[in-house]
Amino acid sequence: MSNIYRLIIFLQIFMIGCSPKVIEENKVTQIIESLDMQIISQNGDKIYSVTSPYSTYNNIEHKFQLKKTSINLFEGKEIKYIINSDESTLSDNNKLLNLKGNVKLKTVKQNQDVLEGDKFFWNIEETDYLLKGNVRFENNDIILNSAKAKLSKDDIIEFFNPVKYIIKDENNNNKSETKAENAYYNIKTESLSFGSNDRRVRSIIYF
Repeated sequence: MSNIYRLIIFLQIFMIGCSPKVIEENKVTQIIESLDMQIISQNGDKIYSVTSPYSTYNNIEHKFQLKKTSINLFEGKEIKYIINSDESTLSDNNKLLNLKGNVKLKTVKQNQDVLEGDKFFWNIEETDYLLKGNVRFENNDIILNSAKAKLSKDDIIEFFNPVKYIIKDENNNNKSETKAENAYYNIKTESLSFGSNDRRVRSIIYF
């Protein structure tokens, strides 16, 4: 494997990656040190980029296993989210992205917004990101906890029942703690609403 990869992959998505050092472990698995790779659409738009100090690539399964992963998710030419994790897997021609272990997602424009979880899943053919296990969202105004959350491309995070949320006061202290059904946090408008599949939204809080 050369230091620059140029592969056409499924659904006409292009992968361009760089690695200063590639070690051939055997015919099936290769060790890649200091991986720096970009996934680019047919139009030339960046979808995401990934870096890792140590990774392996399985030639048979076409799967990357990466350690200490840092991933940038793009919207147009700009980085929208930055995600870090202990390890990750890229599979199905880099369409499926799975991260696990201390997953932390930060918004670039709202740099105080942090979304954490045990696991992160994304299929690049879909518009939503899924987090599972000890999900926690925190910024200057609120803390939300649940077992599962979905972040959509329109910047709305849906937290699934049961949800516990804490509102902070002006001194950044916990002001109140409440349990609720499904909660929806809008990153753009900085608003929190509540509801369920069979009920209308009961209330909306703006910060």
